[in-house]
Amino acid sequence: MPSPIDEDSIDAVISWFSRTGRDLPWRHQGVSAWAILVSEVMLQQTPVVRVLPRWREWMSCWPTPADLADAPTAEVLRRWDRLGYPRRALRLQECARAIVREHGGEVPIGEEVLRSLPGVGEYTAAAVTAFAHHRRAVVVDTNIRRVLTRSRRGRALPDRSYSAAERSLAARSLPSQPERSVAWNQAVMELGALVCTARSPRCEECPLAAQGCAWLAAGRPAPETDTRRRQAFEGTDRQMRGMIMALLRRDGTATEKELLDLDQDDTARVQRCAESLLSDGLAVSQGTGLRLP
Repeated sequence: MPSPIDEDSIDAVISWFSRTGRDLPWRHQGVSAWAILVSEVMLQQTPVVRVLPRWREWMSCWPTPADLADAPTAEVLRRWDRLGYPRRALRLQECARAIVREHGGEVPIGEEVLRSLPGVGEYTAAAVTAFAHHRRAVVVDTNIRRVLTRSRRGRALPDRSYSAAERSLAARSLPSQPERSVAWNQAVMELGALVCTARSPRCEECPLAAQGCAWLAAGRPAPETDTRRRQAFEGTDRQMRGMIMALLRRDGTATEKELLDLDQDDTARVQRCAESLLSDGLAVSQGTGLRLP
């Protein structure tokens, strides 16, 4: 069992973050728990540079859960724009409605109650607990998993899925003091995002390099197996769903002909993806075509 991050390493990472951390608006003092929750959902599998303009627009339009709860769903999907995985937008609106209905319009405190909200899983509940409510919580995203795996386990990449060993290491590495634990969560996440990256890690800039990173000490060994290749996007159902959603965001509706024109060589793919959008609640039938809900 690898040893947890030691106190000197924690100090080094927090100090590094205080000097180099990005000035992101959801990190500012006084930002609401709702704004932080929205940012965490938007940032799932989506780069910061794409999230920033959408987050600012959403906070301008819907600064509270009550605002989003009352918004037309079609407008919610339009303003989600091209962030991807648009079901997240629907789940956020469902979450807002649950907060209004069950919690008086205020984001509740506590991981268990947060996880009872639509679209809020283990990571988001922990992140809101730490970054919005400043309480001790084991926050673990892909970036944190990679930093801990490299620095303590000496491996290039985390396990394919979040394992019991990783969960134990993250919990044992979390500082016991609440404010220090929040600072550590934020700092180590940033380290993974900016320095200890998956493809081009900049070990010469890493505050853990001088603290005894196991992966660096081992000569930065390659992954044991090449399991991280991403499926090509071109020609996938996900691409087609995105094309249909782009058409709906632009016009509000799409006729059957407009849909089939998206891929005349594979109309079965178009129909399959249109049906999946109907099933997910991202579109509704309008005659033989579709419209936003």
